[in-house]
Amino acid sequence: MPWPGPEVGREAEEAGVSAFCAAEFADHDAYVTLAEIVAHTERALVGPAIAYAFSRTPYAHATALRQLHAQAPGRLFLGLGSAAFRVNRDWLGVPAERPVARIADTVAAVRTWLHAENGQPVRHTGEFYAIDADVRAPVLGRLDIPVLLAAFNSGMATTAGRVADGVVGHGLFTRSWWNDVVRPAVRRGAGEKPRSLEHGWLITAIDDAAPERAVADARRMIAFYLTVRTYDPFVARHGWEGPVERLRSAFRTGDTDAMAKAVTDEMVTSIALCGTTADARTALAARADALPRDVGYFAPPTFLVGRKRRAAYARSSLALLDALPGRDTEAAVN
Repeated sequence: MPWPGPEVGREAEEAGVSAFCAAEFADHDAYVTLAEIVAHTERALVGPAIAYAFSRTPYAHATALRQLHAQAPGRLFLGLGSAAFRVNRDWLGVPAERPVARIADTVAAVRTWLHAENGQPVRHTGEFYAIDADVRAPVLGRLDIPVLLAAFNSGMATTAGRVADGVVGHGLFTRSWWNDVVRPAVRRGAGEKPRSLEHGWLITAIDDAAPERAVADARRMIAFYLTVRTYDPFVARHGWEGPVERLRSAFRTGDTDAMAKAVTDEMVTSIALCGTTADARTALAARADALPRDVGYFAPPTFLVGRKRRAAYARSSLALLDALPGRDTEAAVN
């Protein structure tokens, strides 16, 4: 989910895109990308959506944001994700157990550094992090940067409502998953707190010249996500166990074409905005009651999709900015 680069980014901001986000994977770092976004945008909200929460200390997350705030005051947000169990254990080499409790303490510790005032001790005592810092240099001062959590299942969504400022929804989310699972869980966690922010991805692949290829790219992206068993409750809720078992079998043998073919038309229609511009506008309008309320990211597929085609999908998604006139949902391009 890399941002589309300076050229497309400038074009998108001029067209009315009001938020950009940076994610990360094995070949790109969220904060390095965020620095590029800050350098090449002027007005848009910017932030990780998401950064791996446990790959850095709370100090490292906060320090990166503090430095970037100097260049983009009032424009930053922080999206944190717990990452999959195997990513933490096998890629990052960090503890993978109890991610919900760990990320709650991470949010509190990051906020301790973001809210630190000059001349005051920086202290936090939690289950996973203990901070007792005396920073004599006058480099602090409270920063009220919203912290959001990537939340897929109800447990993490409840935690997002309880400890964070909002939630980052996954590109797989359907109308049912937003309205019947995630939003009620966030509300339970928030209690009497003000309404939580909602950010979320929308898998978006538009190509009027080759709509079949765009749909195939969206199918592969959906299939790649669904290889992860974290999403099994989502699969069961929609009755998609059969197709998902087929795509997982294809993934194990490296057959990406079979993975895409296992994704049904119902799955594509429920999840993605893809095909022609007209197809995508129709799909977007049909989901008007189940889009992220604050920031929605038109997210080009990344699985086996090169940078050039991702940039083309980003440009094509600009045609959707006016698809829902009168809504206050912000549109964004990754």
